[in-house]
This record gives sequence, structure tokens and C-alpha cells, in this order.
Amino acid sequence: MSNTDRETIADIEQRVLWLSTAIIDAANRRGDPSGLKVGGHQASSASMVTIMTTLWFEHLRAEDRVSVKPHASPVLHAINYLLGELDEAYLPTLRAFGGLQSYPSRSKDPDPVDYSTGSVGIGATAPIWGALARRYVDSHFGGAGRGRQYSLVGDAELDEGAVWEAILDPMVGELGEVVWVVDLNRQSLDRVVPNIGAPRLEGMFGAAGWQVLTVKYGRLLHELFARPGGEALRERIDAMPNPEYQRLLRCDAAEVRKRLPDGVPDEAGLAGLIDGLDDATLLAAVRNLGGHDPAALGEAFEAIDDTRPTVILAYTVKGHGLATAGHPQNHGSLLSAEQMRELADAVGVDVDDPWQRFDPASPAGRLCTGTAQRLHREAPVPEPVPELPTDIGRTPSGRATTQAALGRALLDLTREAPEAAGRVVTLCPDVSSSTNLGGWVNKVGVWSSDERRDWFDDDPETILHWRERPTGQHLELGIAEGNLVGALGELGATWSRWGRPVLPIGVLYDPFVERALEPWSFGIYAGGQSILVGTPSGVSLAPEGGAHQSITTPSVGLEQPGCVTYEPAFAIDVEWTLLASLARLGRPDGTSAYLRLSTRPVDQSLAAVPADPAARERRRRQVVAGAYPLRRARTAPDLTIAAMGPLLTEALTAADRLTELGHAVDVVCVTSPGLLFDAVQARAGRPARPQAEPWVLESAFPARRAAPLVTLLDGHPHTLAFLAGINRVTATHLGVTRFGQSGDLASVYAHHGLDADAVVGAATDLL
Repeated sequence: MSNTDRETIADIEQRVLWLSTAIIDAANRRGDPSGLKVGGHQASSASMVTIMTTLWFEHLRAEDRVSVKPHASPVLHAINYLLGELDEAYLPTLRAFGGLQSYPSRSKDPDPVDYSTGSVGIGATAPIWGALARRYVDSHFGGAGRGRQYSLVGDAELDEGAVWEAILDPMVGELGEVVWVVDLNRQSLDRVVPNIGAPRLEGMFGAAGWQVLTVKYGRLLHELFARPGGEALRERIDAMPNPEYQRLLRCDAAEVRKRLPDGVPDEAGLAGLIDGLDDATLLAAVRNLGGHDPAALGEAFEAIDDTRPTVILAYTVKGHGLATAGHPQNHGSLLSAEQMRELADAVGVDVDDPWQRFDPASPAGRLCTGTAQRLHREAPVPEPVPELPTDIGRTPSGRATTQAALGRALLDLTREAPEAAGRVVTLCPDVSSSTNLGGWVNKVGVWSSDERRDWFDDDPETILHWRERPTGQHLELGIAEGNLVGALGELGATWSRWGRPVLPIGVLYDPFVERALEPWSFGIYAGGQSILVGTPSGVSLAPEGGAHQSITTPSVGLEQPGCVTYEPAFAIDVEWTLLASLARLGRPDGTSAYLRLSTRPVDQSLAAVPADPAARERRRRQVVAGAYPLRRARTAPDLTIAAMGPLLTEALTAADRLTELGHAVDVVCVTSPGLLFDAVQARAGRPARPQAEPWVLESAFPARRAAPLVTLLDGHPHTLAFLAGINRVTATHLGVTRFGQSGDLASVYAHHGLDADAVVGAATDLL
């Protein structure tokens, strides 16, 4: 790079530093009438300025994608502004309603954002799953390009366990397009990290098969290391604890001259080197880390090995270029008005006219224009998802579980709608066989970027055939639920990234849904549309005991934004709700779904599926809308029992016994408490999910048949407690409120008060 080019990059870097700092300053000068702190992270942004300027203006390609460190979002907005991708009116709106988001958001920010970030560890790992999704899409449908997937990560974020779960997954070692750049500023929110962690990180990434590139020093320090006394300087800085180094950044030149040679074996040689430097050069040398040297960073970017994942450990100073540089409490600190004026003078802008772009005819202006042209992408036009049936037409009989019904429905889909089935991809964290996906896996195969031999294909005792090939439609990850839903979210976003929709279904044990909930929720927030299946669930697991119970997942599903939740009672309900959920994926107005399934066998004749086609269709619409009347008393009811999932068996048994006692009983099967709650809200004119169907309330709970209510589910009873408010009736709510123990089903149900005796007792008390 010529000196002229370096000067141009330096000019842009300084302008990005100013703009990102000013964006946060403007937000806090705007203030909040409520008195709440607006916030922002000037120091965390400043440490990333050189890295991001170098990447965007020299190395990034249009096909590449970047996940930006959450607290560096103002740097992203500053760069997008200089590239003409963000209107000036947005610059003072950071954290304002309708303005720039606190952290990068694909769905809410007005300028281009590749990955939503903000929740620690999730934004960092998203490009891994984005790379996996890109490869899957490209192997099946083409058109996903070949770009790198960059992740800009703060070093403190590497404390997050989800990061290492992702790095260690067996699939990740093959993803050569993944590049992480670690902002190694050695500060967390509250302190300077005491130990020198880079060698440990190098070893951990290296052991996982990653290429490790360390960018520690800039050109000035390398020049000094080559002089007499330079080796002593290198040894001194290398051995210096982080807090001591950070303290040097806050010292004047005289204090640096005093502290730096202290305790060095070659004290005279180091002192001689220092004595030959003027104050400005000495202070610059102390700050001359590789993460602030475009040439050093450029060498690292050029050295990336695209055959395996790469991590670049870039040493930086938190707050580099600001008056707060290196201060241990600078994480959320703000420059004063005087410090902002000094920064404006230093970078050559007018503090009263802060949003200046470069003159288009200047070298920096021409580079901005050229970079914008180089990085321009046409917005993808999503392909329509192939038409899905609403009803395959089978009527299950005998005894079956809703878990087994999932695999059956997927296999039926391959026959009834093969084009739509070709868009389905399933994912498991090593639980395919135990969640009844074996038949589906045998049918569609396991996805792998390369064909692999199945060494057990000639073993007659092998039931699950593990055929790995690029055309496979099942992804098997390691036992880490966060990885599963991370991949699920990125597969669910392919419709908006590349215009190639897939229909992802992730299956895991329901007790671990809550472990996966945060990354899955964040994936939904970022626009990823997917189906999460939790199975087996509840205390209906009986022999598995308390460790494998899921008590709160029904209400979690009810509360999750951007998601429709179902807990089907019968196999036909699984089919209908699955097909409806698939039809909502891969589209601009789409939404995710959560299906909670059970391993308890249930007599399918209890579903009483209507034989008449019109009546069957009405039942299907009710199932999809959230509830349907399973049994109506011949007269006005004395009692209504509303139950969910496998406990419909107990509800019907109790209804039979109450009828023998002379009570008229209605039984309602609830398939989606969330949709019912939204129907209540919509009926009252309050905000609700667009999928809410208020008519279902009168269909399942008609006012003319209002009666005292007993609700029953294999989960926390408050999930269905709101049903009493539909017609303002007295009610008792039965469910699970404590950890259980192993046992047979009857004993466990009795222990939790879920059996028919408990329902009859609750009903008798009400009546």
C-alpha cells in the first residue's frame, strides 16, 4: 500500500471514529424525558474502528457477511453512512424510538445489517450457522454464493460458553469461510482482565482445528524492536500484566520513561532506546498495537486459509483515539463536551456540523464511492415456498403417540407433496432415533457437504441408515441445544438472505427447550422462521423422573413473540398443526412455531374425527386456530373440562364418570393456548398475533354453554388459567407445579393431581 493510500485509509478511519463517537454523544445529549440513561459505548466502538475500516474499505466483498460486535453498532452505522447506505437524519437517533437500534438488527435498523447481535455469544456464533445454512442451500438449490462469514467479537465475549460449544461442534471444522476477528482489548465491563489470555486462546482455537493469526504489534513497535534495546522492549511488553500495560496508557511521557524500564534485565539497553525517542513517538509506541495498524491487519486478512475456520486475535486499546483510552471504567463512559471539541479538532471536523461526509472528489470520497459500488448487493427476491397440503387425508387409528406422529407426517409429506417436502430440513442434537425421526432420516438421508461412506450399510441389524451426502435433508449436531437452534435460526433466514426458503424443523427433548430458548428467540428476532419440536415432554415421561420433566414450556411457548405454539393431543392434530406451521415459514409475513409432543400412547379413536368432509375441514380449522369441542353434552352443561395434550384421556374418563353422577359435561381440546389468548385479546381490540382467530372462542367456548371450568395439562396450570375469563366462569386449574419422581404413569399422575380422580374431585368441588 502506498503512503497516499495509507493516508486515505487513515482519513476514513478518523472520520469513522468521529461519527461513531458523535452518534453516541448525540443520543445522550438528546436525553430521555423519563430520566433513564440513554447509554452507548464510545470506548467499545473506538477499539473496533481500525479493524472495521480496514475490513470494509480494503478486503470485504459483496458476497461476504459480517456479524458486528454489539457495542460497535455505531461504527457500522458510521461506515454505512459514509457509503451512502444510511440517511443523515438517522445519525442522531441511536436508541430513540424508531431510530437506530441499540445493537445491530436485521429486522429493525434502517441500514444494511447482516446479522442481528446483542445477546452475548449468539451474534458471535451466528456466522458459523450462517455458513452452514449457505452450504446447505447451495447444495440443494444453488444461488447462495461463496462469501466469507465474518464475526467481529469482543474478547470478553469469549467467556460465553455458547462460543465454545459452537467451535467444538464436529461440523464447524469444515467451514473454511468462517473468519472471527477478536477485539483483544483485555477489558470487560467492570475491569481490566488481569491475566494475559491470548496464548490460552491461541491454544484453544488451534486445538479445535482453527487457523490462528495473532496481530499484536504495529509497524512502529516492530521498527523499535529491530533497534538496539528493542528485544528488551519486546520482552518487557510481552511479560507485562494487562493492568500494568493499561496503566501506561494513562501516563504522560515522563511517567512512561520511568515505569517502562523498571525490573528489566537489560534496563540500560531499554533506557537507551527510550531516551532516543521524543515524547510523541514514545506515547505512540505504547499504543501501537496491531489491531490499530491497517497494514498489520491487512497482512492477516491476506493470510486467511479458506480450507478451515480462521480466528484473528487483534490486540487493541479500548477507547483508542479517545480521551478515555485504556481507562478501566471506560466501558459506558461518555466524552465531555470539551473532550468532544478536542476530538473534532483532532480529526478535522466542525463540532457544530458533525455529520460531514467527504467531498466526493477527494481521495477519501472516491474510496467511499468505490467501496459502495464494490459492496453493493441487490435485495434478494424470495422464491415462493411450494404449495403445502392442509390435510393429507389419513385418519389414524389404534394407539399412537404424538411424537411418532411427527415422523409419520413427514414421511406422508414426501409422498403427497414431494416438492414442498424437498424444502424441509430437520435438525437434532444427537437424538434422531429417540425422537422418532428414524424413518424420515432413512428416507431423505443426512446432509454432508461431501458424500461419505456408510460402513454399516451392509449390516442387517442396522435399523437407522446414516447415509451422508450433499442431497440429504437431516442435519445432526452434537449435544448442544444452543448450536441446534443457532443453526435453526440461520436456516430459517435463508429466504431473506438468498431468496431460497427452506422449512427447518429442530427436534430436541422438551426439558431442554428452555436451555435453547434464548438463542432460538434471538433467531426469531433476527428474522429466522423455523419450527422447534420439544419431545418427549412433561411428567408423562413418568419413568424418566424429575430430571427430564418440562413444567413451564407450555407457558413459555404461549409467551414467545413471533411464535405460534401447539400441543396436539392426537396424531391427526399433529399432522394438521405441522402442515399449518410449515405453511407459515419462508415468507415476509411468516412466523415460527413450537410443537410440544409426547411419548404417551393414546387411543386415536378418542379424537372422533368427523367422517363428513365438510365437518372434517371444520375440525381441522379449529385445531389450527387453537381449540375444538371434543364432546358436547346433550343439554346445557353443568361443567366444562378444557384439557391439552395427552391428558385428554384423563379429561374424557373424568367426563364419563361425572356423567354417570348425573352431571352434563362438555370437553374441549386445547391445541394452542397462545392462539386462544390472542383471540381473547383480538376480540377486545388489543394487540394480538395476526394468526389469532377470534371466532374460535365461540366455537370452542360458546357463551350459551358457559359453565364452571376445570383446566388440565401436563405443565404449569397457569398456562390455561386465562380460559376462565372468556365467559367469566368459576374455575379450577390442574397441572404440574413441582418436581416429580420416577414411577409408573398412574402413580406419577396421581402424585401431581392430574389423574381422573383429581379432575372428578375438582369438578365436584366446583359443582
